[in-house]
Amino acid sequence: MSRLSVRAKKQAQTGFEIRIGPPKLTRFERARIVGARSLQIAMGAPPFIPLEKKYRDAIEIATAELEEDALPISIRRTLPNGEYQDIPIKYLEK
Repeated sequence: MSRLSVRAKKQAQTGFEIRIGPPKLTRFERARIVGARSLQIAMGAPPFIPLEKKYRDAIEIATAELEEDALPISIRRTLPNGEYQDIPIKYLEK
């Protein structure tokens, strides 16, 4: 089964379609999310995942939260003509 058909099947099941940008989280979006979330954790925000193993710093915790889909964050992708789409990160491949 091709990658496109798996993605199309997933979109049909959820009723959500990614119209703008690639179907995966870009490295720039990932960096922005991990940086913002690690700053929140460093300033005392509670983590969204149980801290069973020892993490060295806030960046590792934020990365683990992103990989486990524990962050309730949406990405806004904008086109030059002003059209935009808000995409919850749970619909993006990591």
